[in-house]
Amino acid sequence: NMVLTPWAEATRNRARRAVHEARAVLQPSTETFCARSLARLFTIRANDGFVVAFGPALIAAVADAAPDVCIRFAPKPEKTSRYLREGLVDLEIGVQSNMGPEIRLQRLFEDRFVGVVRKGHPLAKQAEIGVGDYVAWGHVVASPDGALHGSVDDALAELGTKRKIASVVPGFPTALSVALESDLIAMIPALYLLNQQVTDQVHVFELPFKSRRITVSQMWHPRMERDPGHRWLREQILAICGVGRSVMTKEPVWRLL
Repeated sequence: NMVLTPWAEATRNRARRAVHEARAVLQPSTETFCARSLARLFTIRANDGFVVAFGPALIAAVADAAPDVCIRFAPKPEKTSRYLREGLVDLEIGVQSNMGPEIRLQRLFEDRFVGVVRKGHPLAKQAEIGVGDYVAWGHVVASPDGALHGSVDDALAELGTKRKIASVVPGFPTALSVALESDLIAMIPALYLLNQQVTDQVHVFELPFKSRRITVSQMWHPRMERDPGHRWLREQILAICGVGRSVMTKEPVWRLL
């Protein structure tokens, strides 16, 4: 069997990038691009919060404009640029973190976290929820990596208190389901409520402490910068997220439910 020399091993990734970039240069001009004739599979790495909030509208828009395109959403258990660098996915959507200086980035929207309990929860009867009310109940935490401590716990510690975490689940859908069937409090992104079918069963409230806002972006590798199909997909995502932004700026999502 043949094996790579040390030099070949060291330059393998560089050679792969060169090939991808050469293909990008040879892509047809955007002036001749036609979405309806595009036949392609696009893989988007995103968390379930984005998929629930914007996935249905994006899939419908793409199917209408480019019927031979398939959108595949891939799970995002950790933050890494490896999938983009190695060409395993076309786009990464999320909060930019340690993705590397070469990764292209476009801001999509800004979001914040809110508290959620079931409609019949005692907290749902209160006009205002304070820190004491918040920590008096158990919590279900959405954490892909299973972490038991996060920014919320840091914020509560600064106020001299802490919460009781009753359960840690992989994502927001499960956290919301648990909150609906218990007296636990869940914390989810506000835009996650856009396409939920259970909004009449939940009570949503502002967190009683300062929490971080999150900026969600779409990210891609430079080799896809001039790819007409890829550029078209990025434009679709930006437009769909723009609709979500306009809804949020008019009035908080839960007041529209």
